[in-house]
Amino acid sequence: MSYKIFLVEDDKNLNTVLCSYLVREGFEVSSFLKGEDAIESIYENPHLWILDIMLPDVDGFTVLKEIKANNKNIPVIFISARDADIDRIVGLEMGSDDYLAKPFMPRELVIRTKKLLDRTYKELDLSSGQYLYGYLIETDKRIITKGGEDVGLSSKEFDLLMLFLNNKQKTFSRDDILNMIWGESYYGSDRVVDDLVRRLRKRMPELRIETVYGFGYRLN
Repeated sequence: MSYKIFLVEDDKNLNTVLCSYLVREGFEVSSFLKGEDAIESIYENPHLWILDIMLPDVDGFTVLKEIKANNKNIPVIFISARDADIDRIVGLEMGSDDYLAKPFMPRELVIRTKKLLDRTYKELDLSSGQYLYGYLIETDKRIITKGGEDVGLSSKEFDLLMLFLNNKQKTFSRDDILNMIWGESYYGSDRVVDDLVRRLRKRMPELRIETVYGFGYRLN
């Protein structure tokens, strides 16, 4: 499983260095230099945030508040060069999971990142479940949850989701989806496919289901 990490650090050089270390370990990393830019991407729900407290526009505490309001279960590592004791206490009270005071070795951040991800997701059996944009998808149980709450997919909505997940980036025509979800004996209109995709998008708005106009759909 490739973990997705969002890094918020306004120092360009440090940002570049930390990204290179994390990518080298196999993580998928998106980085931000400003807090407002990070806030705009909160709904993408990465597996982990690494968040500097001192930012040029909004401070890290504001970003953390927005992160936890969207999904309280996403782990956060705070980094800061300010008063370590005060920042650590405030950060923990607001929901951060770890704290790293500057200056630090990039390798230490990598180690803390791996340990925090292991603690957070170690109970997830990847043979039967996976995380996607903050959703826990348990294929054996045919259950999708977010923040501990059942998303409530219908049987066909779940089947369509599995079709997309097992064939990421593959484009399916409406006829393909009809045959795979309803079966080759179905003789109704292919507009039921559009309705099913619409319902799945509504229930799981963070999914990136793209419309290929005049043809069909794919999961990006």
